[in-house]
Amino acid sequence: MVGGLVLALVLLLGLAWWALDPTPTKRLVIATGPEQGAYVEFARRYKPLLEAQGVAVELRPSQGTRQNLQWLRDPASGVQAAFVQSGVDGDDSADSDAAPTLLSLGSVAPEPLWLFYREAAARTPPTRLSELEGWRIHTGPAGGGTGTLLRRLAAANGLTTPPVPADQREAVHAVVELVQGRIDALAMVSAADAPLVQYLLQSPGVKLFDFAQSEAYARRFAFLTPQLLPRGVVDLATDQPPADVRLVAATASLVVRADLHPALQQLLVQTAGAVHAGGGWFARPGAYPNPEASEFPLSDEAARHYRNGPPWLQRHLPFWLANVVDRMWLVLLPLVAVLLPLSRVLPPLITLRLRSRVYRWYAHLRSLEAELDGPGADLASLAERLDQLDRQTEKIGVPLAYAHELYDLRAHIHGVRKRLAQRVAGAQPAAS
Repeated sequence: MVGGLVLALVLLLGLAWWALDPTPTKRLVIATGPEQGAYVEFARRYKPLLEAQGVAVELRPSQGTRQNLQWLRDPASGVQAAFVQSGVDGDDSADSDAAPTLLSLGSVAPEPLWLFYREAAARTPPTRLSELEGWRIHTGPAGGGTGTLLRRLAAANGLTTPPVPADQREAVHAVVELVQGRIDALAMVSAADAPLVQYLLQSPGVKLFDFAQSEAYARRFAFLTPQLLPRGVVDLATDQPPADVRLVAATASLVVRADLHPALQQLLVQTAGAVHAGGGWFARPGAYPNPEASEFPLSDEAARHYRNGPPWLQRHLPFWLANVVDRMWLVLLPLVAVLLPLSRVLPPLITLRLRSRVYRWYAHLRSLEAELDGPGADLASLAERLDQLDRQTEKIGVPLAYAHELYDLRAHIHGVRKRLAQRVAGAQPAAS
């Protein structure tokens, strides 16, 4: 009975472990973006925080958002998470009736559309995209999202001149071409702390396009927000920029495959909070990450985090232990409810089981004793059977705590043997 209960509990725990999968793989592949871009900087800050929790992290550079999405949708790529620019893809939008293949863990940073141009390319600073007709504008690699965004904005302005064809080279080559005058403008969607953005903001002869219609763009395109680059924020000492610059911004989201283990989703959201909560040029401290402005369905783990913060157990236990308890409590609570009564029942059952190893021999001893007291007893046969019983009891194994039970049995066997010896001694004169 006891063995059956233990086996049932073990099977139940094993089934729950298999169904709930409380321990995820400890390897994570994150697609980033072009070298010297903001996504790479983000990922490099994520890596040590994730590895401190025992996760081996691989950062996979890419051409940008479009390639990141292709990798996420391809299980063979191995990519499980990536940074994605809003306005590039909406195949897994929240309005879709189909089960999503990708989930958002929230928006992590605003990403302005930086349109840098050579000061010599314009007689007066342009403020509308329609003024860029005929310009050679580079929009980055084909796998990025900048070209898609700029084409949508250009079409809304009636701009017919196509940008410079995208190539597979790193964005730094386009920066060199801009500075050397081989192109007129360079567009990139990136967070402000990207090294190339910082470099171009302080490059002589390079100006930043002022989107005078930024509010209108935000009204026309739901994924855009108007932003303001304040005067002097780049360099207070040299007053750069010398005036406020109006920008439009997409949003960078952290997107994962829908089949990524919930524990890793929770860990990524917490890591995003540690990396992005400090604020910056376009966000106050604590504004990011947040569940807003995402074109992908928000994962349940992310929604729980934004609603309640980190799980209570993770504030007091190591992450992996807290995760196991958090995912197994639905099974553990019923087990505890069962084990509490069993904790009162099992000790007597165990005691009875151990004593039964000794007590069951008393039935044989009583049978022998009954035959001994009866008329016409075969004393020789009884003596042989008693000796056999004595030999068998020598092989009984019991814990030391129950050894007295065994010694009592053997003492009783010895008592019956004495009575048998007396009968034998009394029967011998009668026989003579």
